[in-house]
Amino acid sequence: MVVLLDQTRLPAEEVELVCTDVPALVEAIRSLAVRGAPLLGLVGAYGVALAAARGYDVTDAAEQLRHARPTAVNLGYGVRRAERAFRAAADSGAGYERAAAAALTEARALHREDAEASGRMAEHGRALLGELLPGGGYRVLTHCNTGALVSGGGGTAFGVVRAVHRAGELRRLWVDETRPLLQGARLTAYEAAREGMAYTVLSDNAAGSLFAAGEVDAVLVGADRIAADGSVANKIGSYPLAVLARYHHVPFVVVAPVTTVDLETADGGSIEVEQRPGHEVTEFAPPTVPGAGAEPGSGIPVAPLGAQAYNPAFDITPAELVTAIVTERGVVSPVTGDALAELCSPSPSPGEKSRSGNGMMDA
Repeated sequence: MVVLLDQTRLPAEEVELVCTDVPALVEAIRSLAVRGAPLLGLVGAYGVALAAARGYDVTDAAEQLRHARPTAVNLGYGVRRAERAFRAAADSGAGYERAAAAALTEARALHREDAEASGRMAEHGRALLGELLPGGGYRVLTHCNTGALVSGGGGTAFGVVRAVHRAGELRRLWVDETRPLLQGARLTAYEAAREGMAYTVLSDNAAGSLFAAGEVDAVLVGADRIAADGSVANKIGSYPLAVLARYHHVPFVVVAPVTTVDLETADGGSIEVEQRPGHEVTEFAPPTVPGAGAEPGSGIPVAPLGAQAYNPAFDITPAELVTAIVTERGVVSPVTGDALAELCSPSPSPGEKSRSGNGMMDA
């Protein structure tokens, strides 16, 4: 079985969701009970291991998992790693049980790697903020949820914020509520409160006034897919923040593991953007009511019956609006396709040196 913390029940309740088969795991992914790019990679790998352990058709299970959500590239990455480990063991004549064990071993290895990557991203991101904004006392704006809830470790963008906070350098965390499913208000605020951070939740459309008042020093967000040209797919609402940040001369920093970089996707226009159900916009689901909003008609209507809704899960921020991309291998700034390709090549190690001519820099 795969046991998950049901994120749809937060912050009102901490409830474990037990998935005993692949369809249940797929539903957990689609319903956002489990979400966040790095964590989806782990769930994909553990899902293949679960299918193998149960004696299910591993190929079919891998396909179901891979297509549960189309935008997050880490999901497919995790599925492929565990499936390859299973196939390699099976083709070697190791027997089915050992092949299933190989899939589980690979999922656990990915889990460890993700935890280690979180720590390195936090270090690199904190160092980058020190270079961009000497002196500390940062007022950071974040969007959606990018903490321990999305990772096997401390998270991506929120992991950087945590490192800054623990160093006594965080003045204020501004938390976008992140409509329509409120991942910021429900999840990021939940994590910030547990860390004892000074944080404030704001409606998404209030961010512009914060920039205008000079109250934002940096924007830190995660990513669900980074194309070969440096375009970033992230939670809907990220692109407007990047535009605001550029106009107000505020750094817009993306924090994501190298596994989120998809060199096979040429540019932002080639990224498939998931379209979510319209009722997530036209109905309000109180977090204190378990299951509310899961199906049309189960939430509180906030629009006329039959109203159409535009509800993309993600938007695309072009590379020219991204100040830097922070990964576990280092920082890319300025963001170019060549620099990303070099970063993702097999040769770099976590401590690679600065090469300012091609967009790579030490953090």
